[in-house]
Amino acid sequence: MLYYNRYTQVIESESTPGHRLLKYLYGKALGRLILRLFLIKPITSRCIGWWMSTRRSQKHIVSFAKRYHIDLNAFEKAPEAYTHFNDFFCRKFKPGQRPIDSTPNTLCFPCDGRHLGFQTLADAQCFFIKGTSFSLKRLLQDDTLAQHFHQGSCVISRLAPIDYHRFHFPCDGIPQAPKTIQGLLYSVHPTALQHNWRIFAENKRCLTVMQTQPYGLIAMIEVGACCIGSLQETFQPNRPYRKGDEKGYFAFGGSTIILLFEAQRVQLAPDLINCTQHGLELYAHMGDILGTAIKNP
Repeated sequence: MLYYNRYTQVIESESTPGHRLLKYLYGKALGRLILRLFLIKPITSRCIGWWMSTRRSQKHIVSFAKRYHIDLNAFEKAPEAYTHFNDFFCRKFKPGQRPIDSTPNTLCFPCDGRHLGFQTLADAQCFFIKGTSFSLKRLLQDDTLAQHFHQGSCVISRLAPIDYHRFHFPCDGIPQAPKTIQGLLYSVHPTALQHNWRIFAENKRCLTVMQTQPYGLIAMIEVGACCIGSLQETFQPNRPYRKGDEKGYFAFGGSTIILLFEAQRVQLAPDLINCTQHGLELYAHMGDILGTAIKNP
């Protein structure tokens, strides 16, 4: 898969574990049957998560990092200090590795990954959907919230298995208690989304609404995926957090974070919009600029 790298300013090709397998599972009838019968079931992901939390999985850390060019020097622990692969998967950066943009009235990306940005939800409908409509009510399982955000902006951030898998608040604010929405566990890789964009509203996910200034309400949805061992929220509800503070982490697997903004509150970054309009994800780091506040909404 191709994406645009904000830092190298070139289009790059993504190296993803299991890409050929995903093409088969989502592109062939027998593959889709295997998915429905086994792979999208939560118990399958729990079993994989269990294995990745055993000591035997520790031996795969160095080879995984070498194969996917992960700089082990950027993280708090040395490879041998991780007790198992999930310990490594949820690794933390050393201080200073992901500086948080300090410009006033800016939002930052909540995670490392490949991002799509839609200034309005109508733009997202044109991007994903052929002849049908995107249902916020189905995604949020809340009619009032769906009405609140239906004319707003949206950012979809995809974390590949090779990425840093902790996620953070995009701005200052006070988050409410998270709401878990049960579901299945399809892959969120673009190969899978090409065959079923409804995955976002079918997978297990966690919804947090955040009260902010000057951005109004923000909805933050962490979407689980195939092979996710767990989704852990580490924040405390109803207390203030600063931009870039940790919100939680995913255990093993790829995953997605969706941000929803009220209408006329946020102007998304130009390169984010431009890439999305050309059918490309934008690679950018947690803490880098996602967009700015719109004055006097």
